[in-house]
Amino acid sequence: MAANVALLSASSPSTSASSILRRRPRPRRSACPRRAASRLSVVAAMSDDPIKEWILTEGKATQITGTSSIGGGCINAAQRYDTDAGSFFVKTNRRIGPAMFEGEALGLKAMYDTKSIRVPLPYKVGSLPTGGSFIIMEYIQFGRSRGDQSALGRKLVEMHKAAKSDKGYGFYVENTIGSTPQINTWTADWIEFYSKHRLGYQLKLISQRFGDSAIYEKGQQLIEKMHPLFDGAVIEPCLLHGDLWSGNISADTNGDPVILDPACYYGHNEAEFGMSWCAGFGGEFYRSYFEPGFEKRRDLYLLYHYLNHYNLFGSGYRSSAMSIIEDYLRMLKA
Repeated sequence: MAANVALLSASSPSTSASSILRRRPRPRRSACPRRAASRLSVVAAMSDDPIKEWILTEGKATQITGTSSIGGGCINAAQRYDTDAGSFFVKTNRRIGPAMFEGEALGLKAMYDTKSIRVPLPYKVGSLPTGGSFIIMEYIQFGRSRGDQSALGRKLVEMHKAAKSDKGYGFYVENTIGSTPQINTWTADWIEFYSKHRLGYQLKLISQRFGDSAIYEKGQQLIEKMHPLFDGAVIEPCLLHGDLWSGNISADTNGDPVILDPACYYGHNEAEFGMSWCAGFGGEFYRSYFEPGFEKRRDLYLLYHYLNHYNLFGSGYRSSAMSIIEDYLRMLKA
């Protein structure tokens, strides 16, 4: 993971805070004790706060002029840091280590490098001294609306076409969908990957956490029988955002679409829209993106996210997941 973090800072000055401090001349014996003590307290304060330390060194700011809380959802807290070098967006989690944010940062960087849809550029991931972790990234000022859905569809087409994988389906690291682990082991076949690492993994978690053998057994039947749903589909390993719901979609002040908080992997492009039940996509969006045939697989991709919501939030999502499974079993006469 150390190499991954270094990648994030590649565009920033390589000089660290510790090396800057080492180059500072020691105060002379005749220096004012109060001034020396004040200087030491500032250094100590920076070392106790790695977020401020990065902003005031590699972030090229000389002062932080203000911070404000931004709604961070149910998993992470979020803040805006205003400085004389611009604003930064910071997310923190007091319970989970840096691996979660490292996965997010790699996903953001992969999408950023496609030069297609706008995403915040990640700068730094690290651990908090009191436990937990943080990520610092570009601050994007959002506009007053979520923007044009047809423009979002076109930009997603650009991203999916721009980034393909020659490793198969998966991603460079495991990451998370919400706070659920998302297994991204490289797999040559999409149906195998989706069966094992998406539907199968979620069903296993449900069985372990809730003892729900009924949905587990019917889900396994669907996995065994679902191959015909992909007849005629053109499937390539495209870079996916992975968690595309309304809270992760916005537009900047120019009206251009912005996506954030990804759970990236390389997969079938249609799987990008498994959260459409929670995204508010309309006709303009679908007309700008989809080819015929998506309809018969649409609910299969919804199912992954319903199962994940069951794992995250409890049995209130069970009936929706079970309904999809049973409908497909009837369709496939399993």
